[in-house]
Amino acid sequence: FEEVAKFRAARRMWAMLMRERFGANDASCKLRFHTQTGGVTLQAQQPLNNVVRVAVQTLAATLGGTQSLHTNGFDEALALPTAEAATLALRTQQVVAYESGVAQTVDPLAGSYYVEALTQELVDKAWALIEEVEALGGMTKAVESGMPKLRIEESAARRQARIDRGEEVVVGVNKYMVDDPELVDVLDIDNASVLAQQVAKLERIRAERDDVAVKAALEALTEGARGDGNLLALCIDAARARATVGEMSDAMEAVFGRHAAEVRTIQGFYGHAYEGDERFAAIQARIDAFADTHGRRPRMLVVKMGQDGHDRGAKVIATGFADLGFDVDVGVLFQTPAEAAADAIDNDVHVIGVSSQAAGHKTLVPQLLQELHARGADDIKVVVGGVIPPQDFDHLRAAGVAAIFPPGTNIVNAATEVLDLLA
Repeated sequence: FEEVAKFRAARRMWAMLMRERFGANDASCKLRFHTQTGGVTLQAQQPLNNVVRVAVQTLAATLGGTQSLHTNGFDEALALPTAEAATLALRTQQVVAYESGVAQTVDPLAGSYYVEALTQELVDKAWALIEEVEALGGMTKAVESGMPKLRIEESAARRQARIDRGEEVVVGVNKYMVDDPELVDVLDIDNASVLAQQVAKLERIRAERDDVAVKAALEALTEGARGDGNLLALCIDAARARATVGEMSDAMEAVFGRHAAEVRTIQGFYGHAYEGDERFAAIQARIDAFADTHGRRPRMLVVKMGQDGHDRGAKVIATGFADLGFDVDVGVLFQTPAEAAADAIDNDVHVIGVSSQAAGHKTLVPQLLQELHARGADDIKVVVGGVIPPQDFDHLRAAGVAAIFPPGTNIVNAATEVLDLLA
């Protein structure tokens, strides 16, 4: 119901803003939006339960009036989806669209007292956020301040604490668990083969293209960036000359420089939910004892490597561990294994926590361990969490990974295991 109300509230607010602030016509007042089912709700434990979760979310999106929809595969908490999982996700959409009848009526829950009240509540709370953003000088200024992202991370940390404490039930994760979960087949990507194919493709393109035309197109792009050129048009020209994305980026970087993200973290929101909890306090006491023995608290670096821009899980882990008493550093997105290893050594950490969501763990994590070894830092423990199928656990352990935490891992349990590694 909350999802339905959220979409209804968004349409109402869009129409109000477009009419009152911009004098828009009726066509422009119609909010059109795409929806994707929630990846964060997918669970590695009892993954077939995800079929039901996706179906419920599909129904909610449709009742809410979405114009287009992407349904997740049930196995995406374990790996990239198999063809069978992707087909089942598509069939889920089609069954709801053609067999349920919900798509034949506009706003079918309109008039429901609960839905209407919830819609108005969301409008009121969202409007307060808009006013807060405007007080900061607009959305660009708000993003620069970090406010929107930090609010999202606060909400994520609170929800994770409720799940870890069992206050919010997730079937198969903190209730109705099974002792011997069934394994499902997952998509196995040979990253080394993919890399070799991509390198060969780039080499072929560079051998066949007109280097003079490429150079001219890239120089024009740089000049356009220096002045007021149409960068989209200039990038299209460069692409037609067969310049690579990296080369186009370099051409603009010569003028603009490269964006350096400022990593911000939050504290207190996870730990607040555990106020008075004996087990939480016991771990904090262990960390205090560690600090007394070693002269400092256990220090962890949380990293994201490769082309993986999903940092929600990494930030939740950083918040939870920090609230327990760890000193936590968070690396920037898209690091190489060499950069992550250098950060770990520079920050003098005890453990690196690798968060992986994009199937790069079998390549990137061994490379990280090799980089640490080459720098004489074998004493730094490496643990891995995220979308990692059980079938890959042995591979990672053989490479030297000290612990593996799949989706649904309780943060308090994970912190206990990390402390045990450092004891």
